[in-house]
Amino acid sequence: MNTKATRRKKSSLTEVKVAVIGAPGVGKSETRYKHEVLVDGEPVLYEILDTCPKNEDDLPSSEIINWADGLLFVYSITNRRSFTFLKRVGTLIADSDIPVYIVGNKNDMVHLREVSAEEGAMLARDFECGFSEVAAAEQVAPVAVVFQEICRAVLAARRKSKHSLLERMLGSRTSNLRLYVRGKSDSALPKD
Repeated sequence: MNTKATRRKKSSLTEVKVAVIGAPGVGKSETRYKHEVLVDGEPVLYEILDTCPKNEDDLPSSEIINWADGLLFVYSITNRRSFTFLKRVGTLIADSDIPVYIVGNKNDMVHLREVSAEEGAMLARDFECGFSEVAAAEQVAPVAVVFQEICRAVLAARRKSKHSLLERMLGSRTSNLRLYVRGKSDSALPKD
């Protein structure tokens, strides 16, 4: 088996930058890292910026929001103030089309719950985004699913943006056109 032929170049990976945003004490740590995973069978290189504000008045900067392809909003179900923090962050992106996914963390501590799952779901409806509750410290699989969901939202937004750009460039003539996206099989076409 020729490993050079089967190994993908890093440049061929889809890159998705995700900023993880939440109030202090929601179960995050400030770090920036890259991680390669498969999403729907395709390799994706995540660059993740896990922000950690020093206090609840320390909202994310416009630089962070502009850097990110998608935002992962995290609150603790045991801390109402962390939930309120996300509502305030939401005002920063109100006029933006950036994909968002909301996560209620620490759902293994339901006996200390201050924010109901219904409230989390309502906030997600307000942002028109996905929502789930997890126990990030104990459950790896649900956290992986969350990142796959934000990735899918980012990729869908990119496709929509490309199609919209094509419509603006070509006007009404796009009604008979199909948007062509190069697939991995295109590189395997025989050469003349």
